[in-house]
Amino acid sequence: MSTPQRPGNALIDGAIGPTLFRFSLPILAGNILQSLNGSVNAIWVGHYLGESALTATSNANAILFFLIGAIFGVGMAASILIGQSIGAKNVEQAKRVVGTSISFFIGLSLIAAVCGFLFAPHLMLWMQTPADAQPLAVAYLRIIFLGLPSMYVLAFISMVLRGAGDTRTPFYFLLMNVALDIVLNPLFIFGWGPVPALGIAGAATATLVAQTISVALAIAWLYRSRHFLRIGRGEGRYLRIDRAVLRSLVGKGLPMGLQMIVMSLSMIAMISLVNSFGSHTTAAYGASFQIWNYIQMPAFAIGMAVSSMCAQNVGAGRWDRVGRIALTGVGYNLVMTGIMVTVVYVFDRPALGLFLPADGIAIGIAQHINAIAVWSFMFFGVSLVLGGVMRSTGAVIPPLVILFLALWVVRIPFAYAMVGRLQADAIWWSFPVGSLASMLLSILYYRYGNWRSARMLGPAPPSPQGLAHATMASGAAAVEANAATLTVDPR
Repeated sequence: MSTPQRPGNALIDGAIGPTLFRFSLPILAGNILQSLNGSVNAIWVGHYLGESALTATSNANAILFFLIGAIFGVGMAASILIGQSIGAKNVEQAKRVVGTSISFFIGLSLIAAVCGFLFAPHLMLWMQTPADAQPLAVAYLRIIFLGLPSMYVLAFISMVLRGAGDTRTPFYFLLMNVALDIVLNPLFIFGWGPVPALGIAGAATATLVAQTISVALAIAWLYRSRHFLRIGRGEGRYLRIDRAVLRSLVGKGLPMGLQMIVMSLSMIAMISLVNSFGSHTTAAYGASFQIWNYIQMPAFAIGMAVSSMCAQNVGAGRWDRVGRIALTGVGYNLVMTGIMVTVVYVFDRPALGLFLPADGIAIGIAQHINAIAVWSFMFFGVSLVLGGVMRSTGAVIPPLVILFLALWVVRIPFAYAMVGRLQADAIWWSFPVGSLASMLLSILYYRYGNWRSARMLGPAPPSPQGLAHATMASGAAAVEANAATLTVDPR
């Protein structure tokens, strides 16, 4: 019988720079794998099924991003609660969070799957999907909705493990998921032997099968390894909804989920505007968006790693480390995102050629889009990292407000207001404008806001002020930490 896994303390006691790098690297690799998977799908669809099919998947993927965002917040809230519980050495509370969360995830995913399958045609009409792409988009989206429960459960398991300080294991299961999806794509798209050719629906079917297999193996591993957060025999009580935990998951998770929903709705608003310029422009935007996924991967990975790492330190009362984790995360983002931006500028046309015909109209439009927009993701990355630090304490409303202002008060109004004068360029320039606004607002709140006083569940974690009265040594550490966080300038 295998030895039960126990919680570690590397995120609390390890050297910040190397620990953050090692912790975020599997998340980054996993994000790249997910984007690679989407890119491979886009290559098969764009090159072999045509621009209308690629337009269909671009519209359907905007809905998929919305679906992920709808549950992202609860998963992040669970991850932060688990991190704080483990930092406080309270495994009992961590298990209560796991049990309540999984019951909530499964119930919500089943409801969303049924509703999405039924209303997929109405969603595509509402998004003004081009007429030639609508039937394809509906066929693709309906199968994606069928796979929603397995998608949600797999995402939840990954977030639980990250909250517990393990980013490697989720990466291995994601690697399996992506490998299966890539292998199965041509099989279901073109057919082979007894497997019929399903066309664009085959791409979605490959995703469904890969996710189902991966989540089954992930659950089996949790029990085979006797992971300390598994719900074991005789622990069915943890699956009953704990009202205090559920209030925290919903109360804290809803604003975090709304951030993803605000982003996904802005994507839908943008693609609806892009659609008005025709299928060539929409296909170009879809190809550019595939490139943008890679550019943003470092910032998303670092933001998630910073949130989990800070959560454990908050739970342990190690406020002296929180400010240094934030500064290190911002530095990593600027370097890594900057490298990605440079690579895209150097290899722009060959990269876009993976998704679009080299002699088509769309590839020239896509190059123009990238020339205007890609550099601005460095600004947006700063917001993602600082938002991760704020959320680790339970301060979830301010990052939501910042994102809403940047997207719905700055970016989208700019695009719609200027489209008459700049045509499609108004859409592309709205990305730098919105990203700059998001970064400036995040820096201001990080330096002057009260996010350090927030809490997730139960008594508030020890504040820097409380630690200052504990002992002379801890007081000095807290003063030093506050000084560091108040003087951070990520520019």
